[in-house]
Amino acid sequence: MTETATSFRLFCFGFGFSARALVRRLLEAQGTEADWTVAGTTRSRENAAELRAAGVEAYLFDRTHPLDPAALQGTTHLLVSVAPDDPDDGKGADPVLDCHAEDIAALPALRWIGYLSTTGVYGDWQGAEVDETSELRGAKGRNLRRIAAEAAWLELQAERGLPVHVFRLAGIYGPGRNVLDQVRAGRARRIDQPGHLFSRIHVDDIAKTLQASMARPCPGRVYNVCDDEPASAAEVTAYACELLGVTPPPPIPLEQAGLSPMALSFWEDNRLVSNRRLHEELGVTLDYPDYRAGLKAILAEEQAGEVPHSRE
Repeated sequence: MTETATSFRLFCFGFGFSARALVRRLLEAQGTEADWTVAGTTRSRENAAELRAAGVEAYLFDRTHPLDPAALQGTTHLLVSVAPDDPDDGKGADPVLDCHAEDIAALPALRWIGYLSTTGVYGDWQGAEVDETSELRGAKGRNLRRIAAEAAWLELQAERGLPVHVFRLAGIYGPGRNVLDQVRAGRARRIDQPGHLFSRIHVDDIAKTLQASMARPCPGRVYNVCDDEPASAAEVTAYACELLGVTPPPPIPLEQAGLSPMALSFWEDNRLVSNRRLHEELGVTLDYPDYRAGLKAILAEEQAGEVPHSRE
């Protein structure tokens, strides 16, 4: 440890794509401004073993298997990416709060909590712009549970003074999880739905945003996390094909695409998500401000052998 570095402990409820990106970013700067220890949860013994091999304190957790509260001791920063559920016993939608709200509230050194939500909470605005003050119209299933979970975390902040921040993430992509892999696998489709744009965000820019919030906490604040250029799915697919030098698939109407109910649900809502607060309050300049920058960078990393083509 350097003389000026401060020691922090990050605990991640859920150790998925976004959490791993944040941990990589923090550890890359290890010792320059802070020294980090990292702990997190998973539902799989295999994943727990993988995390431990990488130097992460790993614990098994779900609603039916709560943690020993001692696992949280020493935590200064808490990231929650566990999805809300629909319990049969009438409890709240968020398993972390149901199992550990009191344990979290009792942590003496806690200085930042990040709850990862989704822009799906806004529901359908028929293409109009939404920001963090807009009405939440997500009227179905998983979006209703997200709205309830957000409210529960923000209520905990208001009542107990905890440093809770909510991050509403757009569609996440990054190395091993992107349209380039879909094109290579022959699964990409170019769905033609005029006037329907999607927001997206590169996973490394999620990590950059979370790190900026850690440095400038503003408890109770909500942030939209998306890039600067909403775009149609057809446009993004065509660009991926261009990068790979293949002919793009023909456009097909949405009603002929044969999508699963889950996939189709993403097309039911149409909105433009504003990220002004991310730029103005957190001072974040995105590394990948649009899908072109993100996909070009992923392809360059693949060609340099830095990442595999797919992690599916």
